[in-house]
Amino acid sequence: MMNKKLAAGFALGLALTLSGCASQKPKTLYGWGNYQDQLYSHFKNEGNGHEAEIAALEENLQKMRARDEAVPPGYHAHLGMLYAAAGKDDQLILALQTEKALFPESTAYMDFLMNNYRKGATK
Repeated sequence: MMNKKLAAGFALGLALTLSGCASQKPKTLYGWGNYQDQLYSHFKNEGNGHEAEIAALEENLQKMRARDEAVPPGYHAHLGMLYAAAGKDDQLILALQTEKALFPESTAYMDFLMNNYRKGATK
């Protein structure tokens, strides 16, 4: 009799524990916001132009920061390329440096992009 009560109590406790775990949304490694949809639209040439894309990415970035979410890899690099297309040289360099600082594995590529952009700007 005692074993049945103990087993029933254990089962109830396990069920409550598992239901509590299931109701929580898992935290992702990065905050994506609408970045993936925007990137898809950009490469399909359905975007609203560089200025609109920049504004949307900057707004999404502010939302990620407000929620204390990490920015995904490539986010600042993509933003930097949009800055370059819009002729915002200072912001381009800052965005690529930010990408490099957040993701050191991108250092060689970010340096390559910055050097090529500077070479093109001096011609």
